[in-house]
Amino acid sequence: MINLTSVAVFCGSSEGNDTTIISQAKALGKKFADENITLVYGAAKIGIMGKVAQSCLENHGKVIGVIPEFLKKKEVVHLGLHKLITTKNMHQRKLKMHELSDGFITLPGGFGTFEELFEIITWAQLGLHQKPIGLLNVNGFYNDLIKMLETMAVKGFLKMENLELLIVDSQIDALLDKMKSFKPQNTPKWLKVERT
Repeated sequence: MINLTSVAVFCGSSEGNDTTIISQAKALGKKFADENITLVYGAAKIGIMGKVAQSCLENHGKVIGVIPEFLKKKEVVHLGLHKLITTKNMHQRKLKMHELSDGFITLPGGFGTFEELFEIITWAQLGLHQKPIGLLNVNGFYNDLIKMLETMAVKGFLKMENLELLIVDSQIDALLDKMKSFKPQNTPKWLKVERT
């Protein structure tokens, strides 16, 4: 079993227009607080990001925000966090979130959310980390993406073992249970150093 003491959450800086997504974001924040899981996220007080963080804080959970310098504006950044880390750029932000976390969960979002998800799962595919990566498929938001990934596997562009690096569920409790039970793959053969 993997001990999830801290989890990075990738999600939208917009709220969108689906109230179920907003309520699930709040539920995830509360769940983290209830289970003493530190929330690591992008430090915004707006959008789905802000909903997860505020809910975690309101339920006495711990929240760490990581934000690049150019986004650190009063109307964006959440100033009530336990810790706020400022990075020089977006890449350093993702690297720091990775360093601080035992796993990752992606909620609905836009281009930035997709970019974060795919970079972190690519790192796993390359053997750069062995942490569980969860996709919370709220209200079928990611159905089309999941179908596309399956098509990539069928067409030979994605190995099934790499597709299985993405842990998918529509329910928070079930997703966390799957993540805790995650068994990392063996190191990719191209990264193994031959002994002489």
